[in-house]
Amino acid sequence: MERGLSACSSQEAEREESLSVAGRRIESLVRQLTATSMEGHSNRDGDLSFQPTAGSAVSAFQHLEQAPEDPILGVTVAYNKDPSPVKLNLGVGAYRTEEGKPLVLNVVRQAEELLIQDRSRYKEYLPITGLAEFNKLSAKLILGDGSPAIAEKRVATAQCLSGTGSLRVGAEFLAKHYSQPIIYIPVPTWGNHPKIFTLGGLSVKTYRYYDPRTRGLDYQGMLEDLQAAPPGAIVLLHACAHNPTGVDPTQDQWEGIRQLIRSKGLLPFFDSAYQGFASGSLDADAYSVRLFVGDGGECFIAQSYAKNMGLYGERVGALSIVCRSATVATRVESQLKLVIRPMYSSPPIHGALIVATILSDRNLYYNWTVELKNMADRIISMRHQLYDALKARGEILY
Repeated sequence: MERGLSACSSQEAEREESLSVAGRRIESLVRQLTATSMEGHSNRDGDLSFQPTAGSAVSAFQHLEQAPEDPILGVTVAYNKDPSPVKLNLGVGAYRTEEGKPLVLNVVRQAEELLIQDRSRYKEYLPITGLAEFNKLSAKLILGDGSPAIAEKRVATAQCLSGTGSLRVGAEFLAKHYSQPIIYIPVPTWGNHPKIFTLGGLSVKTYRYYDPRTRGLDYQGMLEDLQAAPPGAIVLLHACAHNPTGVDPTQDQWEGIRQLIRSKGLLPFFDSAYQGFASGSLDADAYSVRLFVGDGGECFIAQSYAKNMGLYGERVGALSIVCRSATVATRVESQLKLVIRPMYSSPPIHGALIVATILSDRNLYYNWTVELKNMADRIISMRHQLYDALKARGEILY
């Protein structure tokens, strides 16, 4: 027993000595920091007060100028600041109810309820290319049931941050791996397109699209400009509901555009932001994309679910690259991962789960198409009413 007590006392002494040594080291470090690093001094009460370190009085970013508001989003900023009770936000193209309020689709709420009730769901990171089921269903939605490209595994799809993120990922992939990093965009086009492609590493050129004299498509001008483009150049095409004009080619004109693009070896890059939202028909609004995919050639497709599912803030979209073979598609997907990984690593899960839940359930899918058609029809009707009202006031002469 005495030997046990002696050993215990010895261990306690060693611990006290160790703590004493550690304490002295900490005190010494505190004194050193106080004397040399903190540039402080004591007040009358003995408390330390600190002076700004050299150079901290002027910001390293003092030279920056105030950036202008985004031309589109800035309208919303102005709208929010305007105290008027009678005002309309003509900025971002987001659907509103008759009361001017944002709309959450009933089918989206139903899908979210199902997800909440499913206790097996988790919040782990998604793979780099996103939710596999979402990617599969997104490709099927834009390319159609029974698409040979899907059946032959020639499509590489990655979930991206809505349409903007899909375009940016595609741009950076092309800048890195494509032999002709020049993209032709229509005049006019969505204001963000030039910025996305330029910052993505592509050289941006333009082609004629809208003819203000006819208020329609400048079809001949478009063909002439694309004919003059260098072989292999990339061509941005609005799949439907051209932004900002609303002018789309007819089916015959799409065929003429396809023939020229294929004969010149140009690479089509579709921006599909309004599938189903333009005409009310998912299939009709995908006509141009399916026409090009149907000839077996390659193309890029950026999809967004902001408009057609009202998932603006979820930032959910997809980039699909249709390739010549399954082998190439596999390689393309592997390289897409290398583009995405240092950009945002992996996409968010919630919006993708909502979309996948709706697209994979027959009843939810049907209910979605009904709500989508109602929104599209209401937009078309309101445009007609606005036109008729302006014409009745003599403010439209055609």
